[in-house]
Amino acid sequence: MSRNNHLDLARQLAGSLARRADEADKTGALPPEDVAELRQSGYLGLSVPQAFGGWGLSLHDCVAAQMILAQGSPSTAMVAGMQLHLFGSQRESRSWCEAKYEQFCRAAATGSLFNSLASEPELGSPSRGGLPGTTAVEKDGGYLVRGRKTWSTGGQHLTHLLVRVALKDEPAVILILQDTPGLSWVKTWSDSLSLRASDSHDALFTDVWVPADHLVEQGAGKKSPNVWFPMIMSSIYLGAALAARQAVIQFALERVPTALGKPIATLPKIQRQIGEMDIALQAARAFLLTVAGEWSGNEGDAERFMARIAAAKTFVTETANRVTEQALQIAGGQSITRALPLERYFRDVRAGSMQPPSGDTALEMVGRAAIESEQ
Repeated sequence: MSRNNHLDLARQLAGSLARRADEADKTGALPPEDVAELRQSGYLGLSVPQAFGGWGLSLHDCVAAQMILAQGSPSTAMVAGMQLHLFGSQRESRSWCEAKYEQFCRAAATGSLFNSLASEPELGSPSRGGLPGTTAVEKDGGYLVRGRKTWSTGGQHLTHLLVRVALKDEPAVILILQDTPGLSWVKTWSDSLSLRASDSHDALFTDVWVPADHLVEQGAGKKSPNVWFPMIMSSIYLGAALAARQAVIQFALERVPTALGKPIATLPKIQRQIGEMDIALQAARAFLLTVAGEWSGNEGDAERFMARIAAAKTFVTETANRVTEQALQIAGGQSITRALPLERYFRDVRAGSMQPPSGDTALEMVGRAAIESEQ
């Protein structure tokens, strides 16, 4: 497929993922077929530079593709999104050495599945600072890693785990491959509220030894905010809400109560409710893509741009929550059963409120920026 057709690729994949999404949610497991299609299609290389075999797409284009992919399966889109944001942000920050960057890019472009494992039970989200409880100590010419990571999206399907550790009282990142002895998985995610099929389980490291050249980063340094993460995450939740819109419209066209004798889509009340949903979604989509298109790609602009990101992410996640709830109300009693996918979309988008920037923190960022703009 032509590299200009990233949206066509996303649509093709979404159609295939959608056929497995309900069953995957029921079993709480990421379908191996989904992972195979992501790897074989080249989709996992969307944000990898063309020089290293990827597509070299902008943040805007990756957001647009993810919005489509998530309409097929938000859980699988989350797995892909972790890789897209990782390589998109690294393309700009280059906190890895050049040799590692090229090595990882070429692996990602040819189907390897990466994720950055940073969150922990005690630490919580690394966005709030703090030294990891997972440790690495020098041993036998390499490093011995011990600890536990939560929310490790992709789970056993990951090929490359970039694990945030404490090394000599400094934060560091160490590469651990999936088949490394001492790495095990604790299945904690299958019955979660949201994204049950994303395999976001806990990774347990019990005396995992890796060679010295698996050290990817060391030292805190000064890092700019990751612009890509909240934007890619927002695209997934908006994609789920768009899927809810499509599903409830299809329901309204097919639902013919005996007392009415025609589809409920003909009722002005239903039309008004769907119209309200549609306006909100159009506004959220336009806002998200506009902000994504404004990103310069210059890491030095990230701090200033984060208020814009926080505004878009807040608006999109709030819209997704409201729209999926409206879809339940339109469909009535069937919407809270598995007869329709609406309850799954309703659950999935709730995770957006838990990812930074969110809540008061996001609002304060937007408010400060607004006040400063008028001074």
